[in-house]
Amino acid sequence: MLTLLFIIQALVSTSASQVPITYFIALDAWLFLTVLFANFATALAEARGKAQAESLRKTRSETPAYRLKGAGVVEEVRSTELKPGDRVVVTAGQVIPSDGEIIEGIASVDESAITGESAPVIREAGGDRSGVTGGTLVISDRIVVNITAPPGQSFLDRMIALVEGAARQKTPNEIALTLALSGLTLAFLIVVVPLWPMAWNAEQYMMSYLGISEPLKSLGTDVPTLVALLVCLIPTTIGALLAAIGIAGMDRALQANIIAKSGKAVETAGDIDTVLLDKTGTITIGNRHAADFTPVGDHSQLRLALLAGLASASDETPEGKSIVRAAQALGVPAKDLTTPSGTQFIAFSAQTRMSGVDLPNGACIRKGAPDAVIAFVQGRNGVIPVKLQQTVDLVASKGATPLVVADGAKIAGVVALENILNPGMRERFDRLRRMGLRTVMITGDNRLTAATIAQQAGVDDFAAQATPESKLAYIRKEQADGKLVAMMGVHTRGVELSTSRSRCQDPRTDRQVRERG
Repeated sequence: MLTLLFIIQALVSTSASQVPITYFIALDAWLFLTVLFANFATALAEARGKAQAESLRKTRSETPAYRLKGAGVVEEVRSTELKPGDRVVVTAGQVIPSDGEIIEGIASVDESAITGESAPVIREAGGDRSGVTGGTLVISDRIVVNITAPPGQSFLDRMIALVEGAARQKTPNEIALTLALSGLTLAFLIVVVPLWPMAWNAEQYMMSYLGISEPLKSLGTDVPTLVALLVCLIPTTIGALLAAIGIAGMDRALQANIIAKSGKAVETAGDIDTVLLDKTGTITIGNRHAADFTPVGDHSQLRLALLAGLASASDETPEGKSIVRAAQALGVPAKDLTTPSGTQFIAFSAQTRMSGVDLPNGACIRKGAPDAVIAFVQGRNGVIPVKLQQTVDLVASKGATPLVVADGAKIAGVVALENILNPGMRERFDRLRRMGLRTVMITGDNRLTAATIAQQAGVDDFAAQATPESKLAYIRKEQADGKLVAMMGVHTRGVELSTSRSRCQDPRTDRQVRERG
């Protein structure tokens, strides 16, 4: 504005100007473009974020939902009208209206809008594959979904809030640089302001020395030049672009289906030293499958398959279902895998690391991590077969996960669960390593299985037989060494325990077996 006033003065003034009018115009144009570029970049980045938020909001508001009212009656409502407890029917070609759990049916779901993964996934009632997210597309079949997200708290709502709230959070680096620029502004102002009287005095001296009356045409005493000098000295463009850089970074991450809660999160990600990764579902394909039954002692393979199938009778995980299918494929009749009335099911937990059944006749069948099942058998004064460890090591050396099966105080054998690496893992870890990141695989498997998979995947280190407590201890150890740690996984598993009491206890300590609620 100040330089514009000087241009107007030069145009209307009758006295000769020290410098050509074209100089003032060119100077004004450059200053104007500098301000325009800084503001335009910020506005463009913010507008893109708001446009994406509006697109998400439109998806949420325009998605129709077919709510069950009872007796097979279905009514069409908007997705924003759904509340927890509502049951909706979703068929092939329809968008899931809100977050929830499948209570009936099985379907192929396209989750690329949320996860970025182009391949559809199977979602079915029961187990750990029943959760669905609003905004994803059902490709085939029909499912009934029980809505769990309150209005305004679905995944899409949280994503919209993150996108819209991103521009309002200044990062620590931005705050620090703003303070530095403020200090530099004062310093350069102190330097530039005295230039005008100094130049004016120099001009007066030269006019007196040379004995001339006409003013010297100098570039030192015109205010526009001093303003341009001040703008050049102060890194104003950098300061103006800080917010735009942060927003643009979050915008690029969102295009890759990565949600950054703030610019601070983006900056923090650049300082990460160690990345901890869950094995199952992250490094390996999520669904492990029973591949082999290896009996030990006097148990036959068919007997081992029967016991493993009974221990998995109530296991709704893909691994448990695969054990039942493998047992049936081996020749175990389906009726023999049906548990009688009065059977108590022992669910898997991160602490016990095993599951199974307590039958009404007093039999206690368990399957789980080798060390956990061995402790269970020893607690019942059982004897561990000599060849058990050799069998476990053989399965683990092939990269499979060994599950030991126990029939009361006897070890029946080992079930091998195949682990299949996600494609391209080694190349991805090589890229992370070139970026200066150290990768660590976290798994509940034994050390031999973990070492084999870690070697195949190309991670820098691994932590085997991990529990939630040991994961936390590992993170704190890394942090104590001054490292910034990130955790990566497809989902988190609950560790809350109930206090239901099992009939099968350690007779030496009378320690109850707790099971997951």
